[in-house]
Amino acid sequence: MKNILLPTDFSNNSWNAITYAMQLFKNEACTFYLLNTYTPAIYQVEYVLVEPAQFGMYDAVRENALRDLEQFKTRIEKEYNNPKHAIETIATFNTLIPEIKDQIAEKKIDYIVMGTKGATGAKEILFGSNTVHVFKNAKCPVLAIPSDFTFESPHEVLFPTDYEIDYEEFHIKPIIEILSSYNARVNILNATYGYELSEYQEKNMKKLEILLKQTSQLFHSVSGQTVAEAINNFQLKARINLLIMINNKHSFFENLFFKNTINQIGFHLSIPFLVIPAKNYKT
Repeated sequence: MKNILLPTDFSNNSWNAITYAMQLFKNEACTFYLLNTYTPAIYQVEYVLVEPAQFGMYDAVRENALRDLEQFKTRIEKEYNNPKHAIETIATFNTLIPEIKDQIAEKKIDYIVMGTKGATGAKEILFGSNTVHVFKNAKCPVLAIPSDFTFESPHEVLFPTDYEIDYEEFHIKPIIEILSSYNARVNILNATYGYELSEYQEKNMKKLEILLKQTSQLFHSVSGQTVAEAINNFQLKARINLLIMINNKHSFFENLFFKNTINQIGFHLSIPFLVIPAKNYKT
């Protein structure tokens, strides 16, 4: 049984992510938790303490969240009607990241599936701020779905790596789960500027090959390209429909997403993106 968290702001983007999750895990027994966090537009603790009328505003916002969650739940059950799936709703007065952290711990969440942008996301922005913060802070794999991506079974998966990670089974487990469910192939991509792999990188590459030995795999190495260029170029020549990275601090992942603007890196992503934490937080 998998526990999957589906944060939603009731935008089309978040609905598209929900539909992707329902189809990706259609053969798995899952409990899906539809989560909406809310805060009234004007909220001051001091004022609420002395002004009981403010509680009316609080209740109204909560009622709206609960109503919209039930509508999404009903829509899911009507459109997918999967006996393997249970849907639960959570409406909570909180900001998104602290609530996600709480839900991961409380519900033992296996995956988070969410949209790449919120209701007001501009087209030129690759990831909305909430998605970036979830990537950085979530202690479980996060799958981000572009708003215009229609579900298709993963068949060619791209896994860029700098081999600077001492791979463990928990890093690779989400990859193997998806590959085995869909008979997909993983393309391991390393981009360099002409330098040879160090002994440490060579050791990690061999370990990765062993961990993925039960899957269909291809190793690729390109030189003279940045990671962003390598990913973009690879997508042009192969029909990749899932990108997977490990969020290793001080690695190319952090440089790619958290230290550059999208315009600077020239990175374009139109496929689902799975981010796996570098640390194992499960006991």
